Amino acid sequence: MLRTMIAAACAMSAAAFLAHVPEAGAQAGGSSAGSAPVYTPPQRGAPSRRVGGSSRGAGDALPAVMILAPDHVGLTTSESPSLYWYLSKPTTVRVEVTLVDEKGETPLIEYAIEKADGPAVHRVDLAKHNIKLKPNVDYQWSISVVPNPSERSNDVMAGGVVKRVAVPDAVRRAPGASKGELARLSASQGLWYDAIALYSELIEQSPKSAELRRQRAALLQQVGLKEIAEFDLRASR
Repeated sequence: MLRTMIAAACAMSAAAFLAHVPEAGAQAGGSSAGSAPVYTPPQRGAPSRRVGGSSRGAGDALPAVMILAPDHVGLTTSESPSLYWYLSKPTTVRVEVTLVDEKGETPLIEYAIEKADGPAVHRVDLAKHNIKLKPNVDYQWSISVVPNPSERSNDVMAGGVVKRVAVPDAVRRAPGASKGELARLSASQGLWYDAIALYSELIEQSPKSAELRRQRAALLQQVGLKEIAEFDLRASR
């Protein structure tokens, strides 16, 4: 049912290697740390696969929820990647996290958060849930704010798609790269989830780094996630 909901919403709105990456310093790493990373989408012209998450008919009572994902199938080389999402303000309303494969029969992940901070970027660590993505399979994931479990039409939901692919030669040839360098390289190779995860890990390690915030914001702006980018830019000032 969740897969059908995500597909309908889309129509309406039309790395194992990561764990072994050397640590970078407080900056994004590399001689080009000051320049913005450039995301190169793996495919253009495909239908939108991202669902937006603003409240419908609830005024300002519910927060907006968004996923840090492109509007097409996002790629990762990680067997158990981390996925990131954004909440515009704190809430005690139930927040549900779900991951399903392309069959959409039984959720691989389905759990609830009873209290979530905001504005903030949150993490879904698939490794902690013992989830391993199969290569070349589309997985749909979603974050839903559920004000009334008995009336799901009032949910505020954001969703997208992640697919695991082989490590590109360009990344394979950079075994000594810092996290910042690898994040930039991953973005250029179309590995959205790897790039976002690396920048997010660096920000977790150095939350006061304005440069890292600007780097992640640059990627978010390139896929139309302006509100989350503004969150990072405000934090960088």
